[in-house]
Amino acid sequence: MTDAATLPRQSPAPSPTRSSAPLWIAVTAVLLAALTAAVVVTLQAGNRTSAAGRLLVGFAVAWALFAAAVWAVRKVPVRAATVLVIIGSAAVALAGLTAQPRTSDDMYRYAWDGRVQAAGISPYAHPPAAPQLAPLRDQWLFPTQDECKGFGLTQTRSGLCVRINRPTVPTIYPPVAEGWYFLVHTVSPPDSRHKPLQIGGAALAFGTTLALLRVLRRRGDPGRAPARAALWAWCPAVALEAVNNAHIDTLGVLFLVLAMGTATAGARRGALLGAAIAVKLLPVLALPGALSGVRGPGRVLRLTGALTAAVALAYVPYVAMSGPGVLGYLPGYLHEEGYEPGHVRRFALLRLLLPDTAAGVAAVVVLLVVGVYVWRRGDPDRPWRGALLLTGTALLLFSPSYPWYSLLVIALVALDGRWEWLTITLAGTTLYLAGRLLPGFPLQAWAYGVAAVAISVGACVRLRVSE
Repeated sequence: MTDAATLPRQSPAPSPTRSSAPLWIAVTAVLLAALTAAVVVTLQAGNRTSAAGRLLVGFAVAWALFAAAVWAVRKVPVRAATVLVIIGSAAVALAGLTAQPRTSDDMYRYAWDGRVQAAGISPYAHPPAAPQLAPLRDQWLFPTQDECKGFGLTQTRSGLCVRINRPTVPTIYPPVAEGWYFLVHTVSPPDSRHKPLQIGGAALAFGTTLALLRVLRRRGDPGRAPARAALWAWCPAVALEAVNNAHIDTLGVLFLVLAMGTATAGARRGALLGAAIAVKLLPVLALPGALSGVRGPGRVLRLTGALTAAVALAYVPYVAMSGPGVLGYLPGYLHEEGYEPGHVRRFALLRLLLPDTAAGVAAVVVLLVVGVYVWRRGDPDRPWRGALLLTGTALLLFSPSYPWYSLLVIALVALDGRWEWLTITLAGTTLYLAGRLLPGFPLQAWAYGVAAVAISVGACVRLRVSE
């Protein structure tokens, strides 16, 4: 087991004097209260369709307060800072519960998949609009009394009004995610609608805060643990994406943090990482980081074997019900989201230098090079560092418009302390909300370009400081 004495020496965390400590505690508490209020007010402004500009302004204010609070808590004694992080995490999560989903309608699919499974039907077997599932429809997810217009509402060619995106295709989500939907549906009161999934998201976000504090105290720098955990606990993107929109990515984040926190790169880390991948595929990017510095085929096989077994076991019950249909809409989703040749809407930065046909290939080559570097040269005592490098690089290269994809990055930033990578989340949020406000403007390239510059500057500054 890795002992604290074996970790590289780090500069000590700042230790505030006793006379200044009460002042900084008060300042941090006031900033947290203002941050919580800003999130609440912003969520009351409206949704992505009706109030994108107001949401952008509100979350800009929230991010400024978040940055100030994280800076202030560094000057608070560790014990008091830990209490503030925990209380603040709960407050920011509760703020996310004060409105129905504002910028994403994915949660309605989660609710539907849970209902379908409770009826004993595989969520991969039929799309929501299928006549076989008609007995499960209700006025919440399939409104019939009002005009089919508004945020989250879709009308199929047959005239069916649905509060679920892509209602004519099967679900895309992996089995551990589907298990979560079923669990939430099972424990929820009848007709509770969106609130149980939001409460579940708040519980996962808060649980991730506790996991970060534990991992950082045991395997990181205990003196900096609260300030680093605050990068996740108080982040406005967590309140919006993990709680308000209840994105399932948060469950994968929790598994990933637990995986990165294991003492060795063995079967336990592999199983937890496998569980994260079986929530959503993106955590597979953390695999080279999880293997940082690992030598010898035996150790590699233990981790990858446990990972593969965890994913395979999660799929078993659904394969039994659906056969190869467990892939759901994944192939169609990749085409729809612009990852296939001839339909490229990703790789914004690479496409500034390369033709569309070469951008995807170049992205894969860069990720392979970075992945091998992380595996061979990464820090085994801090596997999250390599995981952050590869995951963050992937999001820069693929430039998605969905900010919830970067929840993984936020958690890895909290583990590693390299806050400049949070600009990826800001880029995704800006692109997602402002895209309709700036038609014709190359916002994708600008947003991720600014993030890439910020990350590069941060890396250069850290390199110079360490010399």
